[in-house]
Amino acid sequence: MLLAEDDRAIRHALERALTLEGYAVTAVADGVEALAQAHRTPPDVLLLDVMMPGIDGLQVCRVLRAEGDRTPILMLTALVETADRIAGLDAGADDYVVKPFDVEEVFARLRALLRRTSPAPAGEPGPARDAQPSDRQIEGAGIRMDLQARRAWRAGRELELTRTEFELLELLVRNAGIVLDHATIYDRIWGYDFGPGSKNLAVYVGYLRRKLDAPGAPQLIHTVRGVGYVLREE
Repeated sequence: MLLAEDDRAIRHALERALTLEGYAVTAVADGVEALAQAHRTPPDVLLLDVMMPGIDGLQVCRVLRAEGDRTPILMLTALVETADRIAGLDAGADDYVVKPFDVEEVFARLRALLRRTSPAPAGEPGPARDAQPSDRQIEGAGIRMDLQARRAWRAGRELELTRTEFELLELLVRNAGIVLDHATIYDRIWGYDFGPGSKNLAVYVGYLRRKLDAPGAPQLIHTVRGVGYVLREE
């Protein structure tokens, strides 16, 4: 694991906690060091602070994604506005934790990221799969997805999706017309329910809507207040 955090106290505390949790941690203090280390020894997962001097966490994320690096990235941010979180997702991050954070939440989100990127045991479906592993193409509510190529289209327009967005859309397409509650979505996508106070799911749904919706086309992801979300054409 590669940890980049410019606050020395937070960096040392996280490094110690992660090491005790069983992670092999390389800790650096800024984005320049993070990029150099990622290029030198590619990690299994990155934990990046957003606000760092020089090259910040968002820039590190953008550079790695532009290079085709798909290593899971968890962002640490003190910014609480939805637009700030969306900026991280737009940069290519897979998930985020808002400061001040509970270290157990960091552990849970890291486990979820690593679980989603690890090959499933033989005969066991991935986190958002209900059908047989050989089911490469799925369609629903006007969305077509190629699961093996990790590509998705709406009305012939290809969608540029992050890993988490793709898995969320896959879950919704497989269950098109069915209302999925918050707990079910958290369990299937993240493997962990972050509780009623978490805005994580709402942020991802909002961002996915922005990528799905087109002028003149009906909205596909609908909110069922107090319950969850459903994918359907109206």
